[in-house]
Amino acid sequence: MLPRLFSAFQLPEAVEDWLSGLEIEMHGARWANPDNFHVTIRFFGDVDGHVADDIVAGLESSYPPAFEARIKGLSCFGGDRPRALVAEIEAGPELAALYRAHERIAQSAGLPPERRKYAPHVTLARLDGARPDTIARFIQSVSEPTLPAFVVNEIVLLSARPGTGGGPYVPEATFNLARDTAGILKSTVA
Repeated sequence: MLPRLFSAFQLPEAVEDWLSGLEIEMHGARWANPDNFHVTIRFFGDVDGHVADDIVAGLESSYPPAFEARIKGLSCFGGDRPRALVAEIEAGPELAALYRAHERIAQSAGLPPERRKYAPHVTLARLDGARPDTIARFIQSVSEPTLPAFVVNEIVLLSARPGTGGGPYVPEATFNLARDTAGILKSTVA
């Protein structure tokens, strides 16, 4: 078995800096290391070498367009029992198409379909026992992000060792996204 694999895109340093600046002392919050910030596209899981090779081959033969994305705001996963504080990502239809392409690659490699709805995000903190009202107040206290959109022009196949739960992540391969013939990005976020 290889380490658990997932496809993702990484964030520009300015976005990482803004996100890491949000960290405060909060009971029950285990903040992510900014070096591990990323946006997962498709989690593949613990796979053997043949499946990993099929995933890499699929990613190598896929040339989706580069696109722009931006931080939309903060939220949490888990409803009444929050388990993660996240920064939501807004992107155009290119990211949805990229996710669908990675889902097809996963299924072609023999993996089961993903059952959860895709919600692009950056995990800021894992929550264990943090009070929902404290988290809600924190989210409300953060002003709306004014960061500019950023260009996503490559994806990375990352691995994590079992039991690490939040990194460190190791880049296994990098794949460039396509540009039009003039070298200009093909898409923008509205």
